[in-house]
Formats: sequence, C-alpha cells, structure tokens
Amino acid sequence: MEVDLLMSIIEQYGYVAIFFLLWLGIVGLPIPDELVVATGGFLASIGMLNPWYSFLAGYLGVASGLTIGFLLGKYFGKPILQWLCKTEKMRNAVNRSTGLLEKYGTTALCISYLFPVVRHVVPYLVGLGGMTFRRYAMLSYPIGLVWTIAFYFLGHVFGNNVEAIIEVIRKYGFYALLVIVVLGVVFFVRKQFMGNRAYRAKGE
Repeated sequence: MEVDLLMSIIEQYGYVAIFFLLWLGIVGLPIPDELVVATGGFLASIGMLNPWYSFLAGYLGVASGLTIGFLLGKYFGKPILQWLCKTEKMRNAVNRSTGLLEKYGTTALCISYLFPVVRHVVPYLVGLGGMTFRRYAMLSYPIGLVWTIAFYFLGHVFGNNVEAIIEVIRKYGFYALLVIVVLGVVFFVRKQFMGNRAYRAKGE
C-alpha cells in the first residue's frame, strides 16, 4: 500500500518528491526511507524516471537529512533532545543511540544505518556532543551513499515486491539485507547474461 502511495506522489512531483520525502524523514515522516529510495529504483527500472536523476535525488535527500540532523544537534541540541524524548518510542531510540555511541564511539554513525529511527537520532547526538562537521561528513556521507545504493538496487531488481522485502530487512537487520542484496546481484547478473545470450542468438 505504501508503494502505491509513493508511486502516486513521485509520479506527480518527480525527483523533487524523492528528495523531500527523504529530507522530511529526519523529522519523523511515517514512510520508511528505505521504501522511498527503493521506489525510486523501481520507477527507474520501468522507465518512468531517469535512473541517474532518480538515484541522485535519493542520495541528496539522504545527505540533506544527515546534514540537518547534525546541525540541529549542534546548535539546538538540548531542546531537540527534550522534544525527542516526549514519546516512549523516541525515548527508546535515544537510549539505543546513546548506547551505540558509548559502545562504538564515532563508528556508531555507520552502525546506526542498520536500525530504523536510530539512524536519524545519532546525528543529533554527535552534533550535540561536539563532533566537528568535517569528521561527521567523512563518516556519514560515504555510508549514506552505500545505503542508498543498496536500497535503490533492491527497488530496481525486485520492483513491486520491495515493500515485503524491506519489512523483512527492518525486522531482521543487517544479515537479511546482506542476503537479499547478494540474491539480487545474482538475479541481476543472471538476467543480464540471459538477455545477452538471447540477443546474440537472435543476431545469429
């Protein structure tokens, strides 16, 4: 159902919709970021969007969300943290994020991408904690790129089934993502190989 809604929004507003849906994820938009990126990949796979522009809009949306989260934490840290802790769900996310930072230090910026909500909270906390923007950018933007590539690829390969796949990934985490990406690569390569063989056979 969410895929249908996203497709309708993106069909109407195009690449701008992808960007702003991801940008608004930092303030708790109730549509999973993974699904937004994957839907962009799916629409590109059926020719409704340019694949390069679709991917770029997705990554820029992710990067802008990361930037805003950090800046809000750096300049409005405590009020933002108090606001985040108003609900039990967000208190749990803040506690989990704090635990990751205490256990893994700045590496938590990379690990946090494996957990919904937490990946939006960690930028607030590291900004509040005084990390320099340069160090933050060096850690967060590359992992954000890898994350975007992974879910864009899943949407491109698995199409309409991507909503169910993302539910599995959100439930079982990194290992499910790894297995599904590997299967997707195998499926994609096999599809390309079979397509090339058919083309060569037709040419002969």
